[in-house]
Amino acid sequence: MENEIICLDTSVLIDYFRKKNKKNSFLFQLSKKYSNFSISVVTEYEIYSGSNDIQDVFWNDLLQSFTIFSFNSKVNAIAVEIYKQMKKSRNLIDVPDIWIGATAIENNIKLATLNVKHFNRIENLELITNEKDHND
Repeated sequence: MENEIICLDTSVLIDYFRKKNKKNSFLFQLSKKYSNFSISVVTEYEIYSGSNDIQDVFWNDLLQSFTIFSFNSKVNAIAVEIYKQMKKSRNLIDVPDIWIGATAIENNIKLATLNVKHFNRIENLELITNEKDHND
């Protein structure tokens, strides 16, 4: 378990950023059990597109130790299948979430998220969730 790579959803990073006491964040709790974290390049995009120059310093420091998985043809093929299944069942989620989930599936890793309502709709995606209340 120590060497297992965990993919972090954007919600986990935003939670960490917003918590005044980082020990109350889901990411801090995860770091007690896991030491290798990754993100999808889609998460990287979501983080930086929503940040300013001052916040970029924080993100650069945090993300430098994470593996960043690319969006490639294999991930795309999985995402297309997820999208088609969800569309057929009229249970669609945001496309970036589909891409993030497909990245975790392609790399055969678990996805840690606070957005369970969306990600639990993706078949074959193993989630790590936070059972406790997410409020400060």
